[in-house]
Amino acid sequence: MLHNRKCIGCGTVKDRETMIKITYDKQNNKVIVNPSKRVFGRSIYLCYNKECISLALRKNRMEKMLKCKFPDNLKGQLIEYEQ
Repeated sequence: MLHNRKCIGCGTVKDRETMIKITYDKQNNKVIVNPSKRVFGRSIYLCYNKECISLALRKNRMEKMLKCKFPDNLKGQLIEYEQ
């Protein structure tokens, strides 16, 4: 079974296992990067490259799609996820 997701940076559709998953856990009011599959909430996906991450941060897409404030400390952490 395919589990394809769309990158919010570039719009490319890829297998979700090859992307960064960012989830807003509403129960605990936290944004989690690459959570386990047991964390439920609104999620977005990004490719593992600086261009997609930068574009999503610059255009504020993460906050818009997660419908929450994206923590500043996670913004810097995301740049480290480049492969």
